[in-house]
Amino acid sequence: MIDEVRRQFDVAWALTEFHLAALVEDDFLWEPADLCWTVRRDTSGSWRADFAEVEPDPVPVPTIGWLTWHVDFWWSAAIAACEGQPVPDPASITWPGDGAAAVARIRELAQQWRNTLSQSDFTAPAAFPWGADAGRTVADTVLWVTVELTKNAAEIGQLRLLRAARG
Repeated sequence: MIDEVRRQFDVAWALTEFHLAALVEDDFLWEPADLCWTVRRDTSGSWRADFAEVEPDPVPVPTIGWLTWHVDFWWSAAIAACEGQPVPDPASITWPGDGAAAVARIRELAQQWRNTLSQSDFTAPAAFPWGADAGRTVADTVLWVTVELTKNAAEIGQLRLLRAARG
C-alpha cells in the first residue's frame, strides 16, 4: 500500500508545485475580498496568521500568504504527530515574512513528509487531526495529508488565477 500512497502524494505534490512555481511576491498578501484572513506583522516583527479555533460565519477568504501559513501549520503538526512528537499550537507557527521563504518552507515540508512516509507504521493509532478517541491510524493521517494538500493547492491556484485575471 505504501507505493500507492506515495504515488497519490506525488500527484498532489505536482499540483502544488505547479501553483507554487508560478507565484510572484505580490500574490501572497493580495486580499481578494473585504472579509479576509491574512498574515500580519506583530509588534515583535513576527508574521502571525489570523486564526480562530472555531471558524467565523461567514468564513473569511484567505490570502495566499495565509494559505501558505496554513499548510506550514497542519503539515508541521502532521509530521510531529506521525513522529510521536508534540503537535505545535497554531500560534507557534509564524509565516516567514515573504513568499519565496514560504514556498521554500513548503518544499522543505514535502521532503520531510517523504521521509516520514518511509518510516511510519501505518497501522499505529493516530490522534491528529481528529482527536485521541477517533479510532484513527497513521494511514488515516497520511491519506488526510494528501487530501488537505490538494485542497490547499487548488485554493492557492484559484487565488493566483483570480489575481492575474484582475490585472
